[in-house]
Amino acid sequence: MTKTKDQKRISVEDVASMLRQGEDFYILCHQHPDGDTLGSAFGLYYALKKLGKRAKVLCSDPISERYGYMTKDYLEEEFAPGMIVAVDIADTQLFGEKLLPYKDRVDLCIDHHPSNIFYAERVLLEDQSAATAEVIYEVIEAMGVAWDPVMASAIYTGISTDTGCFRYTNVTARSHRIAADLYDKGAMAGMINRIMFDTKSLSRIRMEQMALSSMEYHFNNRCAFIVVSLDAIRQTGISDSELDGISAIPRQIEGVQVGVTFREKEGGYKISVRTSEEIDASLLCGKLGGGGHARAAGCFIAEDLAHAKEMVLLALAPVMEGR
Repeated sequence: MTKTKDQKRISVEDVASMLRQGEDFYILCHQHPDGDTLGSAFGLYYALKKLGKRAKVLCSDPISERYGYMTKDYLEEEFAPGMIVAVDIADTQLFGEKLLPYKDRVDLCIDHHPSNIFYAERVLLEDQSAATAEVIYEVIEAMGVAWDPVMASAIYTGISTDTGCFRYTNVTARSHRIAADLYDKGAMAGMINRIMFDTKSLSRIRMEQMALSSMEYHFNNRCAFIVVSLDAIRQTGISDSELDGISAIPRQIEGVQVGVTFREKEGGYKISVRTSEEIDASLLCGKLGGGGHARAAGCFIAEDLAHAKEMVLLALAPVMEGR
């Protein structure tokens, strides 16, 4: 008999108990990994290792060298999984090709996305948390594991990157309290924020120039589009991890309430939407088969660029017209 969402939901304490009792963990990250999925995964990895467990972090895509401070003590081991845990993955579509064999085998999902489809056997979902790393912080605390600077830095990375260095509207007082505690536990916050927000590769700068050259405005300049084409990716040589945050560019323009990034993929366009407080990005993307958060959401449109733009404009029209 299929379980309902309510039957699948479990508490932080239940998760801590599951992890303490379990053995041989595979921890899954989503494709094109960002700071939250990686920080959550490696924070949990080190906590499990401190309990004497075997654990392994898996991702369909390579992990950028800029996360080296959290991966430097990672030890790759070969073993069959006793428990499979997905972190920061709302939907199995985000697993990527290499992790698809596990999509029907996930024992536990820990997440903060309201759009989570409850694909796992058990789900710890806190959709008011600014980052999945905040939830992992609670789990590690409940597990009673002694913190160290590497664990604290991993969790801090997840929170800092998913909040835009504590600038986004998803930040709560709890986010700051957790961050303050992570400072006390040795998180290398200054270094992390420099790497994540103040350092850009030459390929990233070139990509930003090309994205800005594609900028177009709609609805009396209250909506801005940029395009990240496959050709631009090839020309710049930019990696997936270096594209983190590029979708924030259109919303940085004064007066823009909705910023939309069209990233070309095989077979269509990945759409990333960032909005002001007055507009729900998740509802907009929901009209196009996607989802996410109120201020940041996405979807995939299997059309050419002209049709993809037309579909987004049609979804935006009821919200933007008359503003």
